[in-house]
Amino acid sequence: MTKETITKEMNIREVLNKYPQVLEVFMDHEIGCIGCHAADFETIEEGVSMHGIDVDKFVQLLNDHIEFVKKEK
Repeated sequence: MTKETITKEMNIREVLNKYPQVLEVFMDHEIGCIGCHAADFETIEEGVSMHGIDVDKFVQLLNDHIEFVKKEK
């Protein structure tokens, strides 16, 4: 079984639609991109870097959160 992974090149809306559980991670980091139209075309890298957050660490948090939620079920 292949482990799915979020990458920084993925579109914000695409990620939220596919993995709604990561909304919590965006909110915890006060990333409001999730509610604006830019989320339809911005990548995670573009949206997160505008908030001064390390993109690679943020993407790792997203992926870790997905795995955590899977284990909780």
